[in-house]
Amino acid sequence: MASISSSPRSVEEIFKDYSTRRVGILRALTDDVDEFYNLCDPEKENLCLYGHPNETWEVNLPAEEVPPELPEPALGINFARDGMNRRDWLSLVAVHSDCWLLSVAFYFGARLNRNERKRLFSLINEVPTVFEVVTERKPIKDKPSADSGSKSRGSSIKRSSDGQVKSTPKLEDESYQEDEEEHGETLCGSCGGNYSADEFWIGCDICEKWYHGKCVKITPAKAESIKQYKCPSCTLKRSRQ
Repeated sequence: MASISSSPRSVEEIFKDYSTRRVGILRALTDDVDEFYNLCDPEKENLCLYGHPNETWEVNLPAEEVPPELPEPALGINFARDGMNRRDWLSLVAVHSDCWLLSVAFYFGARLNRNERKRLFSLINEVPTVFEVVTERKPIKDKPSADSGSKSRGSSIKRSSDGQVKSTPKLEDESYQEDEEEHGETLCGSCGGNYSADEFWIGCDICEKWYHGKCVKITPAKAESIKQYKCPSCTLKRSRQ
């Protein structure tokens, strides 16, 4: 069964617990894959793959107590072993392992507030999934469409002249590197910092310069209520006129 040495409480502690369990599962599905495969004998009872906080893994029966101390992994992974191609079976176990890792992380994170949960998911989302590692898929990144003018991963705000919010459809078939290259020359009009796709940006409707939301103290939620955004420089210029 899943081990729990001490309940992680902060975002950092929960993410560390997630990361170490993930390391254990990845080890089972990559470096120790032959041993893992042999342990998943279809003749045995329902077996589960556990990742532990000490970066080890274990194939074992599910917890007997109801409800269990922690969310349980997928049951009976061994039953499908011989009925599938080995690679496909490992991919299936990887998908279920990703689900389990997330469920454990957000079980611990149930008492976090909204912003903390968002930060936790952001940390988790920065590392490849078990499925991506096992299938050797390269991580992909949301990319704004060419005509939208948006410069972040779904978080930049740009409005038309009538004040309507323009939603930015995302393409999911572009790599991290291509997206960074396309917007690499975009600089924040306040701090001069380079574009970073994991940060919120907002564009001025007057001068059309782009700014980090944090630099102009605008959050995504606040931006939704702004009909026409004017950067600090343009606001100052207008006040002098």
